[in-house]
Amino acid sequence: MELENKENDHVLDLKQPQVIKHRGWKAMPYVIGNETFEKLGTIGTSSNLLVYLTTIYHLKSVTAATMLNVFNGTTNLAPVIGAFISDTYLGRYVTLGAATMASLTGMVILTLTSGIKKLHPPECSQGQVCKGPEPFQLAVLFAGFAFMVIGAGGIRPCNLAFGADQFDPKTESGKRGINSFFNWYYFTFTISVMLSSTVIIYIQSEISWTLGLAIPAVLMFTSCLFFFMGSRIYVKVRPEGSPFTSIAQVFISSFRKRRLEHPQDPKNSLFNPPHFSLLISKLPYTHQFRFLDKASIISSGDEIKPDGTAANPWRLCTIQQVEEVKCLARIIPVWSTGIIYYIAVVQQTTYVVFQAQQSNRHLGNSSFQIPAASFTVFTMFALTMWIPIYDRVIVPMFRKIPGKEDGITLLQRMGVGLVLGIAAMFVSGLVEERRRNYALNHPVLTKTPNGYDISSMSGFWLIPQLVLIGLSEAFNAIGQIEFYYKQFPEHMRSVAGSLFFCSMALSNYLSGLIVAVVHRITGKHGGDNWLSGDLNKGKLDYYYFLIALLGVFNFMYFLVCAKWYRYKGLENDQGEVQLKEEKQQGPPV
Repeated sequence: MELENKENDHVLDLKQPQVIKHRGWKAMPYVIGNETFEKLGTIGTSSNLLVYLTTIYHLKSVTAATMLNVFNGTTNLAPVIGAFISDTYLGRYVTLGAATMASLTGMVILTLTSGIKKLHPPECSQGQVCKGPEPFQLAVLFAGFAFMVIGAGGIRPCNLAFGADQFDPKTESGKRGINSFFNWYYFTFTISVMLSSTVIIYIQSEISWTLGLAIPAVLMFTSCLFFFMGSRIYVKVRPEGSPFTSIAQVFISSFRKRRLEHPQDPKNSLFNPPHFSLLISKLPYTHQFRFLDKASIISSGDEIKPDGTAANPWRLCTIQQVEEVKCLARIIPVWSTGIIYYIAVVQQTTYVVFQAQQSNRHLGNSSFQIPAASFTVFTMFALTMWIPIYDRVIVPMFRKIPGKEDGITLLQRMGVGLVLGIAAMFVSGLVEERRRNYALNHPVLTKTPNGYDISSMSGFWLIPQLVLIGLSEAFNAIGQIEFYYKQFPEHMRSVAGSLFFCSMALSNYLSGLIVAVVHRITGKHGGDNWLSGDLNKGKLDYYYFLIALLGVFNFMYFLVCAKWYRYKGLENDQGEVQLKEEKQQGPPV
């Protein structure tokens, strides 16, 4: 590894192996400090955006929900581009530095939209027709959103990998350090979400929007300080080049040689030069997607250089390259099931807020009201409580069973999460039906700022559906992250991280589309609009049952994909294959 040591600055080149000094835990105060304050800032800003758009910008609930779905979808899709730029051009350190500055800029702009009166519509009293935002006000708002999207695109695919870069993966202490870092990452993430969903949202909703948005901006500024303070001691991995190039080479080469016959003994006949990489594990030959094997057939026009590599990698690829593409091809069907699954999760950050707004949110007989957006904290609380229970209680129980040393398999965990997501949507529908009946058949408490009747049903009835979706995420979402981490080739792990967010992005887009279609179809010919701005006049429970039905079909599709899937294997020095189903080291659950 080529190392440029300027005082304490470490630059790591993975192409030339060389011993370097990893700083490990000495770098963690800066890495974890940056991560903690970044999450406090971004989550504190985004958690309450739905309420901000409807109360300050006077947007209709459907418009605000659709806009937020597009924003969240774009935010989750941006990491794919961020991973490409990081791996190909900038490296993780530069990408993270630029992204944190972009997030800070976006939060400052969003704070100004609240603090400067000319940047948002004027206030309106109850009963008045509220004036909507002007084009230039929306332009400033969207500019803030754009910078936040750029920030998320660089931070999300790189933060975990950058923290792991600071440890030496070849030593036992380094491996333990990486595991501990992942534990700290999930711990700070959940704590940040819970603080943002309570303290910051309360300040925004009950005290001042300007103050409530300025606090996350200050926290994001603190995150930037932590990150750049540690610059002198970080190990900085140089970009290796995009893995997408290797993928394209396999597809183009296999297409060029599509008319060639498949060899009888592919393992010993295909192009398989010696594997010297210390970063990427050697993959064994597999029989799935055999049409891709033709990329490795040595034809008359192929030339091999004296060092054993192909003269033209766009004509001849190695078995290793082909097997890496096969890994991705096997993962994609399983990944696609997460798109429908996350539609259920999306509803707990959009329409559950509207449910809470039109429910009794008082604590007993006191005048204190829980902010509507703070109810999402119960989801994170359930997730946070379940993780140590699974890791410290459930897994040790399974270890007593032969062959179950690590508990249930990753695909089984994801399947359990899908079932819990369906149950969460079914319970959501039942609770909404009860809430609406209370509003229509019992005395109402008061009205929302938009003039909608608030049901006398306690908002705590929303807790079961939120707990179920939290447990669902603990199984499926965390299972997905670990699944991608273990099943992707090592040099594609930035892409693996972005793939998870990509499924969330598509879920947000699809959720926005479903909302628009349901809103348009059910409101035709004077019918009851399921997603009316006033939930008491709508049929939100029918909408929840519709998502539950989609979840059932998605679960059946997942069962087919899981049965067909084959876990990635490794080839040792003797050419023997070892399955990596649950034995490969990865992020702890």
